[in-house]
Amino acid sequence: MSKRASLLIVSFLCLSSMASAGTITYVVTVNTSSIAGTAGSLDFNFNPGPLVTQAASLQILGFSSDGTLAGGATLTGDVGGALPGTLTSDNGTAFNDYFEGFTYGTSLVFDVSLYGPALSSPDGTSTSGSTFAFSMFSDPAGTIPVLTSDTINGFAFTVDVNLDGTTTVTNSSSETTISPASTVPEPNDFLLLGTALAWWGALRFRQQRRRRATIS
Repeated sequence: MSKRASLLIVSFLCLSSMASAGTITYVVTVNTSSIAGTAGSLDFNFNPGPLVTQAASLQILGFSSDGTLAGGATLTGDVGGALPGTLTSDNGTAFNDYFEGFTYGTSLVFDVSLYGPALSSPDGTSTSGSTFAFSMFSDPAGTIPVLTSDTINGFAFTVDVNLDGTTTVTNSSSETTISPASTVPEPNDFLLLGTALAWWGALRFRQQRRRRATIS
C-alpha cells in the first residue's frame, strides 16, 4: 500500500473518532456502611457558572443501593426523571436540583454522564463552565452534610465542565470512589471503522492483482 493511502486511512479513522467524542462518564461508588440505617437525604445538582455558559447536559444512570429511597423527590429547574431510574438535567437555568430522602444502607452506586456542546464542541467564547455536585445529608431536610470534608458547601464531590470541554473532579469524601467509565464505541464508530477497513482491503486487492499481472 502506498504511503498516501495509509495516511488517508489514518486520517479517516482519526476523524471518525473525533466525531464521536464529547460524552464523559464517571462511575461513582460510595461506602455508606458508617451511617447505615440513618434516615437522611441525597442531593444532585448541575448548574451553570455566573457568566456566559455554553449548553451542557447530564444524566444520572444505574443508581443502585441496599438503602431505601423515600420517594416524593423535589425537582427544581431543568431536571427530570426519578431514582432509581434515569435522572436528566441541563444547565439551562441557574439552579437545577434533584433532592430526595434516603435511608442509608452499606453502599450506593451510580454513573454520571456529561454531554452536549460544551463538551463536544467548545465555542471558545463562553466565560463560565458548569458544575455537577453530589451531596449526602444525615437528616431528611438536607441541612447536615455527611461523609465529606467540604465544610463550606457540604459536597461529597464535584465535576466541573471546563471551557475547553474537559472535566475536573474534586473529591471531598474519603468514602467515595470516582472512576472514568470505559469508553464503548458508538454504532456509528463501528460503521466508520468498517468502511475504512473495507477501503483498505480494496486497495490491497487491487495492488495484488497488479503484481500478479506484472509477473504473468
